Amino acid sequence: MTSAIHAPEVDRFRPQAPGNAVSTGALLSIIEWLSGDECHALDEAGLVSGLGRRLQALGLPVDRLTLHLMTLHPELVGRTIAWAPGEPVEIHDREHGARVAISNTPLRKVMETREPLVVGPGESVHGRWQHIDVFADRGLMQLVIAPLCKIDGPVGAAVFGTRRPVGFTASERQAIERILPALRNTSELRILRQVELSLLDTYVGPLTASRILAGRIRQGEIESMEAALLLCDLRGFTELSNKLAGGTVLGLLNAYFDRVVPAITREGGEVLKFMGDAVLAFFPGYAAAHACGAALASARAILDEIDHFQYEGIGVKAGIALHYGEVSYGNVGSGRRLDFTLIGRDVNLVSRIQTACSELGEALLMSEPFREKAGAGDVMSVGAQGLKGFAEPVELFTIVR
Repeated sequence: MTSAIHAPEVDRFRPQAPGNAVSTGALLSIIEWLSGDECHALDEAGLVSGLGRRLQALGLPVDRLTLHLMTLHPELVGRTIAWAPGEPVEIHDREHGARVAISNTPLRKVMETREPLVVGPGESVHGRWQHIDVFADRGLMQLVIAPLCKIDGPVGAAVFGTRRPVGFTASERQAIERILPALRNTSELRILRQVELSLLDTYVGPLTASRILAGRIRQGEIESMEAALLLCDLRGFTELSNKLAGGTVLGLLNAYFDRVVPAITREGGEVLKFMGDAVLAFFPGYAAAHACGAALASARAILDEIDHFQYEGIGVKAGIALHYGEVSYGNVGSGRRLDFTLIGRDVNLVSRIQTACSELGEALLMSEPFREKAGAGDVMSVGAQGLKGFAEPVELFTIVR
């Protein structure tokens, strides 16, 4: 249930005139729009601009409309969507440190108390708001700030700002109050959609996330594909983890992954697994040369990063295996506990090539099929190597660094 929006006595601005009542039919039209299919199909920018225009058409002096939507994301605390008449919609993704910027502000107060506030341009017991980027230097005289409460999880807010010297009238605040439940519901749907996508992308990767969202989640649903494979392993990690404190090991591992993973994703690769200190990634694509070229570019970038990497004075080395072949990709597991994985002879082969990196003291080794498709010029053979589980020796190649 939404609390009534009143102008608190602690905020200094001119008394509000009752004003003419906003048409009930017009308000219902906005509520129906917020709840309907047309609005549901819009993105966040379309939602905030469509609502802003409709409120202005009702005669409400809305000069700034912002939605502050909180989410679950490893890097972002939320997103701000800001609209003003005749301007492009602004979208600001907020990192977790952004909470500091709104501390001791009415916006933060509303999110914490779940109670609405009306604040004017002067000092307030709830703090100032003019320094917040989406409100700064706009001549706003009053903000109506309403919480967007969910059943659980962090609370967002909707903010209606006006330049009118006397602010919103009592009837205009009542009109805003009437639309808030529908606005909260449509905002929550977008938050859930965003959380769904961001969490799946974070934990399983974009390709796997798209398969899950498409409903391909049954045990045994497997497809075959050709892909370039990259397996990167941290050298000597067992010895390091045995002699370093747990917190130092975790910090080292995360700092190492911060070098490896971006080098893979920049080239269109997808990290499938973190296997202790190893990263298994694949580069799917219809063009084998493009997939292998992207995987080789990632491998070069990783080695360049590792050459200059230190964590608390600790340097590390890595071994990278590259191969191109056919893999089976899909669900394995039991009952309700499933996992997306790659299986097949070529996955086994890239694992054995990575083992050969350590045995031969090479930072990078690739198979003949990968070398041929990648078309790299600075490559030399290290000879045919016997690999565990493979009857015939496999010729491997390295790059000249």
